[in-house]
Amino acid sequence: MNVLTAGSVQDHALVFLHGNVSSSLFWQETMLAFAANNYVLAPDLRGFGQTETAPIDARRGVRDHSDDLFGLFQTLNLKKVHLVGWSMGAGVVMQFAIDHPQMVLSMTLSAPISPYGFGGTALDGSLLNPDASGTGGGAANPEFVTALNSQDKGDGQTSPRTVMKSFYVANPASLDHEEMYLDSMLTTKVGEDNYPGNSTASSYWPMFAPGEKGVLNSMSPKYFNTSAIADIGTKPPVLWIRGDKDAIVGDASFFDLNTLGAAGLVPGWPGADVAPSQQMIAQTAAVLERYAANGGLVKKVVLEGCGHSPHLESPALFRQALTELISQG
Repeated sequence: MNVLTAGSVQDHALVFLHGNVSSSLFWQETMLAFAANNYVLAPDLRGFGQTETAPIDARRGVRDHSDDLFGLFQTLNLKKVHLVGWSMGAGVVMQFAIDHPQMVLSMTLSAPISPYGFGGTALDGSLLNPDASGTGGGAANPEFVTALNSQDKGDGQTSPRTVMKSFYVANPASLDHEEMYLDSMLTTKVGEDNYPGNSTASSYWPMFAPGEKGVLNSMSPKYFNTSAIADIGTKPPVLWIRGDKDAIVGDASFFDLNTLGAAGLVPGWPGADVAPSQQMIAQTAAVLERYAANGGLVKKVVLEGCGHSPHLESPALFRQALTELISQG
């Protein structure tokens, strides 16, 4: 694993986990802000950055990433960790806390994926269709996949640069290191074993279902479910921080096939009674309410005018909230 590090080596660390189609470089400035008083790490998850490429077994949800982290922490002799996860990385944080609750001092969930995965579920997390149709590898825009694979640095409609400036943030002016972040996105390993993964045919709209390999399938609700976080015995304090202009994770995400169908952008949508948008925010809120009811401490922060990247768009407020959290863990 490739790991960015800062600060003095200790037996506990502040660990930052990146999201999908990115790498540890998205955390570089945040890491440096915490290095004076912490041992800080940001690994590249498998299939991203400079970490050795390994396949993702989507049938395990994001447990491949959780297992990789545990191995890394054992290698570095880390006993306890503060975990900070962004988007998909927040899903890995939740999975790691389920797998190894005794190691976690605090959890920061920044613009997190729903505990019930991405797409295809009702409010209670149940599958809309038994094969989780419309989720997983088949949901990726093929033109975006091609642009990633060809290392496209242009500004076409489906280019990585345009996706970053249109969806990763609400205000592109907040991207102080645009070229570095673009280079980070372009480290994504493209293929059935990684991004986006494979897909299978479905008898339900939109006529595809998740396959068993790759990153998007690992976040499909067919395999991903971290709602058990509410029931772990050791409950570290949680910070849930998000932007109110997030276009990726929301109650009507532009990356949810059902939302696109309702907007007329994917033909054949069967209607809201059959294929409603996933209520991602409401699902996360419900699970964290159970976490709090079971004795956990949860702080919620919503940043006005902020999109999918609180640490980039509102760095001072993000760092303040994180500083307050880790002082409690």
